[in-house]
Amino acid sequence: MTFVRNMTAALVLLGMGASGAVAQSPAEIARQHHQATATAIVADFREFLSIPNVASNVSDMNDNAAFIQDYIASRGFTSKVVSAGGAPYVVAERPGSDDAPTVLVYAHFDGQPVIPSQWSSPPFEPTLWTDNPLKAEAKILSWDQEAFDPSWRVVARSAGDDKAPVIALMAAIDALVAAGKMPDVSVKLILDGEEERGSPTLAGVLEQVADDLVADVMLFCDGPMHQSGRRQLVLGVRGSMTVDLTTFGPNRPLHSGHYGNWAPNPNEILMGLLLSLKDDKGRVAVAGYSDDVRAVSERETRAVTAMPSVDAQLKRELGLGNNEIPGERLESAIMRPAIVVRGISGGGVGPEARNIIEPTAQASLNLRLVPGQKPEALLAALKAHFEKLGMTVSPEGPDAGAARERHLQMVPRPGGYRSFRTSIDADVVGDLKVILDRLGDQETLITPTMGGSLPIYLFEDNLEAPIVILPVANHDNNQHGRDENLRLKNLFDAIEMYAEVLVGLSNES
Repeated sequence: MTFVRNMTAALVLLGMGASGAVAQSPAEIARQHHQATATAIVADFREFLSIPNVASNVSDMNDNAAFIQDYIASRGFTSKVVSAGGAPYVVAERPGSDDAPTVLVYAHFDGQPVIPSQWSSPPFEPTLWTDNPLKAEAKILSWDQEAFDPSWRVVARSAGDDKAPVIALMAAIDALVAAGKMPDVSVKLILDGEEERGSPTLAGVLEQVADDLVADVMLFCDGPMHQSGRRQLVLGVRGSMTVDLTTFGPNRPLHSGHYGNWAPNPNEILMGLLLSLKDDKGRVAVAGYSDDVRAVSERETRAVTAMPSVDAQLKRELGLGNNEIPGERLESAIMRPAIVVRGISGGGVGPEARNIIEPTAQASLNLRLVPGQKPEALLAALKAHFEKLGMTVSPEGPDAGAARERHLQMVPRPGGYRSFRTSIDADVVGDLKVILDRLGDQETLITPTMGGSLPIYLFEDNLEAPIVILPVANHDNNQHGRDENLRLKNLFDAIEMYAEVLVGLSNES
């Protein structure tokens, strides 16, 4: 594929009018389109968000897949639903000519579980708000609007993570087609219906459709924008896996007055084990955990340094006095491996608290991997760490007659995967930066990695196309939590970005 390599080629791609004047840019074409059709675009987004999409409910996910197929068909896509024993994936193509370059786009359309009682408005009844609902001054608005303020938020599950790219990409294609400026480019889609569960059947899906996904470049359209609001091109993600721990005490609940100070307490055992995972400076203290970490390159370090610092802003926003390692900026912190305690359970609290020593306590760990690390090696290091502390570690509970307090049940959940990072020196990085820089007067940020996780490694293993990530959502979208939202400006900006990228990655002249 011939990418844009200099500004002369860029001007050719944008087209010259008969008089020699530079024609409208793709972003300008898209902007005029979404300003004229915002009501219809937002209505489409609202309809899509109204379809429940908790990843574990395959029936609901099939409903989402059916909506997508109908929605993209009117834009010239042919599609099929593929499954490998789990949720559906939608694989689609809008072909160009035989020698046209091919862009493969990934997004996912499933969402995290919801607790409706915790939301400020129903999670599957999209609601228009003046601001993030977590702000006291935010108010609900009517959908009956003559115009949409770009600062307003659409609140619903998957508004920010990750239904917006489907709507924005189709709107960009609509804009280019209506203006007669759709480039000769093949656009392929793979839309994931189970990403929030770790895409457990993606490997099986790729065995079926890898030949359908051959492309010159793959764009992963997921994740939040940089906290500064600047455009960014993201090159990698951390890997992820979940490990559940259970500690044991007496084989039945005991009165804490009669037996406290005598019977081992599984809550206290668990707390000690968890505290052992990091040193007093906040770094992972598990021997061998970081042995295989690939060093961060000098150019990656320079890219991080060039990014605007958002640490002070985030501390104010989040009510924090400091971060785990004082002085370490966020973008550097997420390039290190992590062990995060996701939750702890060992009895009631508040009005549900009882004066007892429980038989068990549980914790859930989220392990975030960086390049070089493998899930199986981290599990082995974690097991050895706990064994050095005197625990008997196994995936089962203690045997009858065993010393329960010295037993640790450690169970990795399925779906863990390694990290991914495209080289910052790859040609596609420079090509896309040239394209994205046309969208405004601020230079596009090159972000070596973001903190979240995506199953990109499977595409790396099965496809030859270079892979980069184009985030869309506002950083404060309440991803995975209550009141998930998307700022309308992010939706409209994404339409302009996709238009610019489709034209820029074509070899039209």
